[in-house]
Amino acid sequence: MADKKPVNHIRLTSHPDGEAPGVAIHWGDPEPLRRGPVVATLGDPSKRNAIGTHSGAYAIYRALAVSAGKLPPDHRADLTHTSPAAQIGPHPSWSDASRIVSLDPWGAIAPQVFRAFLEQDVDFRPTIAVTRAHINLPEVRDAIAAGRLKADGDLVAPNGDIKVVKAAVEPVWYLPGIAKRFELTESALRRGLFEHTGGMFPELITRPDLHVFLPPIGGLSLYVFGDIESLADRDVPLAVRVHDECNGSDVFGSDICTCRPYLAHGIEECVRTAQGGGAGLIVYLRKEGRALGEVTKFLVYNARKRQEGGDQAATYFQRTECVAGVQDMRFQELMPDVLHWLGITRIHRFVSMSDMKHDAITRSGIEILERVPIPDELIPADAKVEMEAKKAAGYFTRGPVADADALTRVKGRDLDA
Repeated sequence: MADKKPVNHIRLTSHPDGEAPGVAIHWGDPEPLRRGPVVATLGDPSKRNAIGTHSGAYAIYRALAVSAGKLPPDHRADLTHTSPAAQIGPHPSWSDASRIVSLDPWGAIAPQVFRAFLEQDVDFRPTIAVTRAHINLPEVRDAIAAGRLKADGDLVAPNGDIKVVKAAVEPVWYLPGIAKRFELTESALRRGLFEHTGGMFPELITRPDLHVFLPPIGGLSLYVFGDIESLADRDVPLAVRVHDECNGSDVFGSDICTCRPYLAHGIEECVRTAQGGGAGLIVYLRKEGRALGEVTKFLVYNARKRQEGGDQAATYFQRTECVAGVQDMRFQELMPDVLHWLGITRIHRFVSMSDMKHDAITRSGIEILERVPIPDELIPADAKVEMEAKKAAGYFTRGPVADADALTRVKGRDLDA
């Protein structure tokens, strides 16, 4: 029998076997140079210290641009004049390895605080960008016309333009912290992520020394009304709306749900609070269709409306489960991280009726004084089934006031001015 030729097993991985990352990350270290930057660029694999790539949700487009010869594969970002337009932090929560696990608290100022690494030719990118802008919604103009808001010439212009500070945040997951948050072992989390992404990220299994993962999912946007530095002041009135993306309603005005009306109501409450000497915050998360996706959502719409008896509150969640296997995949346990990044410890008016959102925030250590429901007159006729189903399922409540005395003090500052 002829001698068998040895088989060379080739394992595809973006990291050389057996080498520790060239730049270490010590998550939660309050000193940024000891903490270290997140390096998910592809130029020098020996310096990478994270699984995945920056802007993971757009990685395929970037790969296509390189393949098509439109983008040089070795392009380095020129970050001149890109620093944040408003200062955020550092806050004490940034140095708590368990408090923030789904974003990089240093991500907005990475080029500034990690300059020493840039000088050592370590290529990394900001994962957060902060800028200033104006927004203009027809609902705001309607509120001005109705006298519920005033054009003060500063925060709100006569034409309805509103000054905001806005931030874009890409997800950066610290795997040990994510696992702890969900009461999992890190190995179980890694295996689940590896298997249920079709093995897209082999380093989840082959590189247990890499604890940071940049998932290929959408991140979130923030819109701040009023003084952004006051968000961390417990005694300054703060209105917050945490909103999960609904493209059909938010952008195109579909009336099968209350998403855009509640978003517009949240913005109005934020503006009114800021005009009364406080601040407002909209957190907009890319979790389309309760993180089930828009295709799944539209399939559920069809199933709901075509079933015998038509769309019914009693079968609202059942039809979702039939298609998706679960009612909701938003996992609000990760949502409060961005509030901690902003230094928030108290929310005076939470513009939401969702128990899941409320409970996730309060469990994370942030106090909520009052919950603000959507006014009945803002609920579209076709969305009443949704509201009835959620009420029947205990999906939301108005909830008690956590600290009546504190709320009285806040209202004494004339929030309705």
